[in-house]
Amino acid sequence: MFRNVAELVELAESKKMKISEIMIQQEMTVSNKSRETLIGLMEANLTVMEQAVEKGIAGVKSHSGLTGGDAVLMQKYIEKGNFLSGRPILDAVSKAVATNEVNAAMGTICATPTAGSAGVVPGTLFAVRDILHPTREQMVQFLFTAGAFGFVVANNASISGATGGCQAEVGSAAGMAAAAIVELAGGTPSQSAEAMAITLKNMLGLVCDPVAGLVEVPCVKRNAMGAANAMVAADMALAGITSRIPCDEVIDAMYKIGLAMPSSLKETAEGGLAATPTGRELEARIFGLPLNKGE
Repeated sequence: MFRNVAELVELAESKKMKISEIMIQQEMTVSNKSRETLIGLMEANLTVMEQAVEKGIAGVKSHSGLTGGDAVLMQKYIEKGNFLSGRPILDAVSKAVATNEVNAAMGTICATPTAGSAGVVPGTLFAVRDILHPTREQMVQFLFTAGAFGFVVANNASISGATGGCQAEVGSAAGMAAAAIVELAGGTPSQSAEAMAITLKNMLGLVCDPVAGLVEVPCVKRNAMGAANAMVAADMALAGITSRIPCDEVIDAMYKIGLAMPSSLKETAEGGLAATPTGRELEARIFGLPLNKGE
């Protein structure tokens, strides 16, 4: 059993195993399920993710009208070939947005680690798939690696926007994705931990301020930027760049920042973007409420 990232990395290195394998073995012990059962369950999650990406890329709209169609716009932009960022990053952005647009349209997604942050892990996975050409088994391993880091965050900090702000949701998802990308690309367990640390420390303090209380604005686009963050952080770690602050300390810092964050910035829609004039106008329109001009 591992309780933190340091123990996870030490186990993987001492046993000369991938982090994904350490996570599988831990799940076997905790759940009393066979390897075959666990692999099957995770492959089912992978299928849900794949279907959500495909549906979002084809184009969906939310019932509120706040979100939808941006994944399609990004794919069309990529096809033109005159983009400024790299194709893999933009592809990850598009597929992260696609997933969260499906969530906003009441479609089926796989919470990774939450519904509001469900786009980052699949968005990055299906983007790097076209570069690294992993097998289905390796893609399942990617999800177990991401899960291992999510497990640590959930047990030492929080993955809930209501508890720790969006740093706990999209921030955690981005760190999970970065760590998993590194392993899939052939990096070491230590490099996966560095990728997680680099990603998360650059998303500390991110607030949760959903307009009209819906998981749409700014949530969908935050998944986009979380995916981009994860891709860059993975490259940095694979290049040998390290975080001066150890991963577990970054996670602890996120936890303490979440505790210090006011409730108005933790999923209550009382502050931040939700409290802007436009945010209140959108809320009033969606729910048919009278607009308080004093807002």
